[in-house]
Amino acid sequence: MMGAAASESAYRVLMGVLESRTGQTLSPNRIWRIEMSLKPVMQRHGIADLDALVAALVTSNSRQLLDDTVDAMLNNETFFYREHSVFDDIAKTALEYLHRVNLRERRLTIWHCGVSTGQEAYSMAMLLAEQDSKWAGWRVDIVGTDVSYHAISRARVGLYSQFEIQRGLPVQRMVRWFDQTEAGWLAKADLRRRVDFSVQNMLTDRPPLGGSADLIFCRNLLLYFSLPMRQKAFARLRAVAAAQSFLVLGAGETVLGQTDQFVASPRLRGLYEPADQQVRRPDSSRSIAA
Repeated sequence: MMGAAASESAYRVLMGVLESRTGQTLSPNRIWRIEMSLKPVMQRHGIADLDALVAALVTSNSRQLLDDTVDAMLNNETFFYREHSVFDDIAKTALEYLHRVNLRERRLTIWHCGVSTGQEAYSMAMLLAEQDSKWAGWRVDIVGTDVSYHAISRARVGLYSQFEIQRGLPVQRMVRWFDQTEAGWLAKADLRRRVDFSVQNMLTDRPPLGGSADLIFCRNLLLYFSLPMRQKAFARLRAVAAAQSFLVLGAGETVLGQTDQFVASPRLRGLYEPADQQVRRPDSSRSIAA
């Protein structure tokens, strides 16, 4: 339900800003969160209410205010090893398969799209580090991207609160990969150097990959998109997916009725593959669409 202090047009403008900048839409049950989410932004910029915020966005041309406003409306919910069984299955099946098909090139590229504050990408980096002997002599690139400047800044620093570090991260990995400081738990340099984080809008920007992606994580992001935006997103994901590759979606997400670019993997339960990968040559898997 809309707050009494803001006009209906203010909500419409803010929702339009969010969609135009990120592709995300706000469902009716999330609209009530706008004012609460934006209160810190308004306090920081000395703005009285949502109507004044919209006026400032229109007249001030402040990139910082626009970035802060969009960031505040995003849902950056994430945690380490989210759905732990997914990581276990990937370690036992997807990575084994990709090791075989990429053995000649000895290269593995993993893209975490909508990575938020980085826990998912760091989880993957820890998992691969525990398989170091398997990937010795390989070039392994782990790339995390998100539209949120603030989230990517936090991911690069790798500093997490006690609550965040305990959420999904086993104690032995916490001790192995993080140092406790006065400010929180800081990822060790060896872990941070394994992941490259960048700000990127997956609907409009080319992802910062050296080639095509063998494994793409895009979990619990597309559910915030309208169907047309979702279809565009799937096309973008397909453009960077290697011929022999896998797509990981969230537990409540599917490609059924959403796209013909990907299909459920006949090889690996719970993962998706490019729909046309059976007819593409394996040696073309490193080409990338513009």
